Amino acid sequence: MKPFEEQLNEVIVDTYRSILRVEENILKRSDQTDLSISEIHMLEAVGKGKDRRRTISELAEVLNITLPSVTVAINKLMKKGYVEKVRGEEDGRIVYVSLTRQGRRIDSAHRYFHESMVRSIIRDMTESEMQALYKGVMKLDAFLKELACCHRRLPTSRKRQGQT
Repeated sequence: MKPFEEQLNEVIVDTYRSILRVEENILKRSDQTDLSISEIHMLEAVGKGKDRRRTISELAEVLNITLPSVTVAINKLMKKGYVEKVRGEEDGRIVYVSLTRQGRRIDSAHRYFHESMVRSIIRDMTESEMQALYKGVMKLDAFLKELACCHRRLPTSRKRQGQT
């Protein structure tokens, strides 16, 4: 890798680890929650739904995880009192998941962390710097989604392919 590529890779990896570490530390310091990071992210996904509710299928799609995994997680969150299931009024076969008051409180605190993080990052940036950052992060996101979605192999280096 070129020096800039090495620096960028290091910053991306360190940033990812730092975000996880901060979220974990916030959870450890809080006596008010018995949730894991992935459970908090599940609450976040439920809260972002239309009318602040989603089906199990919608959650699986948004989080890119299997239906059984979502079902297990939602059932655990129900037992803990963070979500509730409600049958659809028009179609009783459809079950919606929504946040309880306790779930909304946790989701709100988690959103506040992310809003503070974003505001801190862009505080002294120019519009063009913000657009460049956004474009770069979108490219990273697209790359990761393509790898996750299609189980695509990472490109091999040109040297290994016999090219220079």
